Amino acid sequence: MAGTRARRRTERLERRRAVRRHAMAVVASVVVAAGTVSGMVSASGGPPERDTAGPEVRRSPGPLPAIPSPVASRPAPTDPAPPVPSPALSSASAPAPVTSAPPPAPSPSRTAAPAARTEPAAAPLYRHPDSQVLDWVAGHRDDPRRPLIESRIAARPAAVWFPAYNPGAVTGEVRSVTAGAAAAGRVPVLVPYAIPDRDCGGASQGGAPDLDAYDDWIRDFAAGLGEGPAIVILEPDSVALSDCLDAPERAARYASLARAGRTIHAAAPGAKVYFDAGHSGWHPAGKQAALLRAAGAAGSGDGIFTNVSNFHRTADEADYARRVLAALDGPARLGAVIDTSRNGNGAPPDGQWCDPAGRALGRPPTTETGEARIDAYLWVKLPGESDGCRGTAGSFTPEYAYRLAKG
Repeated sequence: MAGTRARRRTERLERRRAVRRHAMAVVASVVVAAGTVSGMVSASGGPPERDTAGPEVRRSPGPLPAIPSPVASRPAPTDPAPPVPSPALSSASAPAPVTSAPPPAPSPSRTAAPAARTEPAAAPLYRHPDSQVLDWVAGHRDDPRRPLIESRIAARPAAVWFPAYNPGAVTGEVRSVTAGAAAAGRVPVLVPYAIPDRDCGGASQGGAPDLDAYDDWIRDFAAGLGEGPAIVILEPDSVALSDCLDAPERAARYASLARAGRTIHAAAPGAKVYFDAGHSGWHPAGKQAALLRAAGAAGSGDGIFTNVSNFHRTADEADYARRVLAALDGPARLGAVIDTSRNGNGAPPDGQWCDPAGRALGRPPTTETGEARIDAYLWVKLPGESDGCRGTAGSFTPEYAYRLAKG
């Protein structure tokens, strides 16, 4: 029996190594750091996407470049310099810090996802007041790069990541974000990122020790969401990058993701849960839809997300997302959200993934896309935080941010 278990472990390791050898380029670079959020307001305007990059190439999955660290609890930077006006920004004021007690936790007996499609909340998206870019802006008032970085990156709403397996603490961390968003009348974007075997044991490895522990952690995560609107990006790469798992392991992961969607809906009636659909340069739409179907996305989620930490153009992602949704053949209520944080110039033609040159910010985050079945453009990857080449992985790198802002 011991020999059989050892042989199975060896076989799993060999499969994972084979995935890595096959990965000549990385499909996503999910790099986060403590408290890394950026942005402030929703905007449907802004400069159009550039269309000057060479043709995009289909790439195979590969390792992610950094181990995420937990969300920080440090206070927001004080006395920041006033933002430089930008025609792409709303005139709405920044969200206020959390000053009141969070709403009581809802009853666990609440029902799951709605049966009919509802449009996403039209309220502006939330900028959490704690981020590396805001810290940099506050500490570098005389830097000539500051005005552009501040107006085009620091003033935008962006996702808040929860990458630490921290039972007992994650509820309060989530609640601090959702309560602040509720007080400001804005919609937060939250990213739970603690699935076991995260990144197939690669550079962003980590997460809960097993799926039972993950189920408990996601229940704690959901308990902090409250009853207001929220967008939940459920476990980037958990579906599209699961080739390293054997069939029973994949089935167990998918069942856990389906439970996670149901758990979030039961605890947070205003939350929209989106499942991992990779991006347009990865799996064909039919294959990705089959994976999502196995993961329970049609019944436990509100749709799919694409392009997290990648560079593919918004038009390509919107077309891909609609094809995935059509192949998924789920309820009409399902929609899609697209990460547009760094896709303004499209994907590099040579398959580079680590802080590639010539990239640009994409469309500003908004829930008003004007596109059928596309619920939002979001900044899930935080612009200016390095993949590990221009700076320490996950760290805010001002020169990289400045180049993205310039385009």
